[in-house]
Amino acid sequence: MRLDRFMAEAAAAYYARPQSPFGRAGDFTTAPEISQAFGEVLGAWCAVLWGAMGRPAPVLLVECGPGRGTLMADALRAVGQVAPDFRAALQVHLIEASPSLRQAQARLLGDAVAAWHADLSALPAGPMLLLANEFLDALPIRQFVRRGDFWLERHVEDGRFVEHPAPDAPPLPRHASEGAVKEVCEPALAFAGALGARLAAQGGAALLVDYGYAQPGFADTLQAMQAHRTGLDPLAEPGSRDLTAHVDFSAVADAARAAGAAAHGPIPQGLFLQRLGLMTRAAMLAKARPRLAGEILSGAERLVAAEGMGRLFKALALCDTRLGVPPGFEEP
Repeated sequence: MRLDRFMAEAAAAYYARPQSPFGRAGDFTTAPEISQAFGEVLGAWCAVLWGAMGRPAPVLLVECGPGRGTLMADALRAVGQVAPDFRAALQVHLIEASPSLRQAQARLLGDAVAAWHADLSALPAGPMLLLANEFLDALPIRQFVRRGDFWLERHVEDGRFVEHPAPDAPPLPRHASEGAVKEVCEPALAFAGALGARLAAQGGAALLVDYGYAQPGFADTLQAMQAHRTGLDPLAEPGSRDLTAHVDFSAVADAARAAGAAAHGPIPQGLFLQRLGLMTRAAMLAKARPRLAGEILSGAERLVAAEGMGRLFKALALCDTRLGVPPGFEEP
């Protein structure tokens, strides 16, 4: 089958498992699990944008791929303390397909969640603020390989890659060298287009944080992770390993702009979080919990340091064009 279909089926099986993929006992750890300051500063970011939107009430606070609900829990706690009017106006909506993860989110967030949805199109109408951390990287990709004067598409057959002609392939660059791999994530582009159209029509903003590249290029970024180990065969044991690929942020931004939204970034995650005051917030938490100070500060440093997650991970904001430049994306 085509690679994107293989990835979609593998991901559906993977996230349907009863065991959690997150944290030390799982397969990977995301930013909200590393530092509570991450969700807190993103919640504050939403509060500032809500003010710029004219303080609509109600306003949807949406998260795509909310994991165990950690980011949303931290964001709600923070805005309840520093922006109670925003907390009173917001309605939490979660986009999550996995029944087991929905249960985990319900256990942590309780009646703070207004509703769960399978996709963006199921959200109720109205202005919204949307957060998506490590959501796009899990969407299935197509891979095309340059062979002579043609691009062939990768399929999966008996646990290995095979290449076939792709009559429906999108326009692909002609300057690539022999054997170059071009990845296209059609669900990410469709999501960005739908999100951009909604923001343009109904107002609001979205923050997409993920690992990927700012400019289009050629690379095979498909990877499998299990028990925090990388370099595994992505075609082996489908459904038992987390499959992801780097996000093409320029393509995502272009799709949103084409639908009528403004796009800001991408910029490195480390720069974005430092501009939002993540290290200052971490220092406050460390002072309040001296026994955990080392762990708190090292976790925050991991999120912003170039050798950690600060450079590979990037932040992209999509907004209603009337909002101007959102916090963290200002030009120096």
